[in-house]
Amino acid sequence: MHLLDTWQGGTLAENLERKGVKRRDFMKMCAGLAAVFATGVPLADKASAEEAEKIAHALGNVTKPNVAWLQLQECTGCMESVLRSGSSTIEDLVLNQLSVNYNELVMAASGEAAEHALHELNQQPHILVVNGSVSLAENGVYCMIGGKTSEQVLREAAENATVILAVGACAVYGSVQAARPNPTQAVGVEDIIKDKPIINVSGCPPIGEVITATITYLLTHGRAPKVDAEGRPLFAYDQRIHDSCPRRAHYDAGQFVRTFDDEAARNGWCLYEVGCKGPSTFSPCPIIQWNLKSGWPIGAGHPCIGCTEKHFFDRFTPFYDTLPDFTGFGIESSVETVGWGLVGAAAAGAVIHGGVTMVKEVAIKRSTGEIEPLAAFGDSPQQSETTTSTPNPGEGEV
Repeated sequence: MHLLDTWQGGTLAENLERKGVKRRDFMKMCAGLAAVFATGVPLADKASAEEAEKIAHALGNVTKPNVAWLQLQECTGCMESVLRSGSSTIEDLVLNQLSVNYNELVMAASGEAAEHALHELNQQPHILVVNGSVSLAENGVYCMIGGKTSEQVLREAAENATVILAVGACAVYGSVQAARPNPTQAVGVEDIIKDKPIINVSGCPPIGEVITATITYLLTHGRAPKVDAEGRPLFAYDQRIHDSCPRRAHYDAGQFVRTFDDEAARNGWCLYEVGCKGPSTFSPCPIIQWNLKSGWPIGAGHPCIGCTEKHFFDRFTPFYDTLPDFTGFGIESSVETVGWGLVGAAAAGAVIHGGVTMVKEVAIKRSTGEIEPLAAFGDSPQQSETTTSTPNPGEGEV
């Protein structure tokens, strides 16, 4: 089923025009999205006018889709990231045009009226966005909505969904509540829904603009974007934080913060030795950032905790300990010693401080359905040539 065939109503351009949005502002947003899709850098001057025009034409002519936006077992942080991302009113209006059908966190209706709206929406083809995990313990009693378990709510909403966006670490795999000992038996969307294409927009929470860009990709292309082996859109998650971090030069030079608020911390040195998980975390945080590029955790002096990676709470705690089995290296190290890694289309500046390296094996799904492992830290390319066949929900029409 092609997504564009299921959407109804007036065009997005008409809706925005009625709300007083100028074409110049709309084109500026489209240029930024073109840059995100192309390189992971949301700067209008990095994208060609031709690509921006293509997005504007496709997005402007889209008729308003039906969207169900569920809030299951979660903290509302993902929706807060969207609402408080600092994005211009254009992005906000685009999301408003998409999610007016049902979003219990921000919709005016409540109680039986809200449940009726979701029931009516579930009968039609729609895009399903899910925040939060699904609780399975004790027949799902730990998360009940309108007298239904979170699993029942999800299954009913997924039945006629054309594509599903699992937004946030909770929806992707269960996040903090799924950490050991996982008393509610929290799981992600993929553990429940097996017959629908699922796009994982990971993070705790994800960056609001990444959520917007993923939805916009669906609108402009009518299909899911290419994804990595964990189902994350490659345009946003194709490189490590470490490779675009503004503190990378200090890492290469062996200049590390040893304790918080020491002289090195005040000088903006590398946070690796106080627990930064940037060397093994794939996310556009240093490029896109939050609140109109006004800040992000490492920029504020706090190490990355790896929240875009599955099971980060179990894998990366204690958060302020250094990564296991990963030794630092200075700028004098040779390429042969360090090793090379390829992480897809790198953003501008990703290799400015030397070879792009990796600390864990990463696989990218190709259009053939095969998984191609990329060279891990210290590996030669010959050591990572094996492939494994697997279905690819991120390719082709949905």
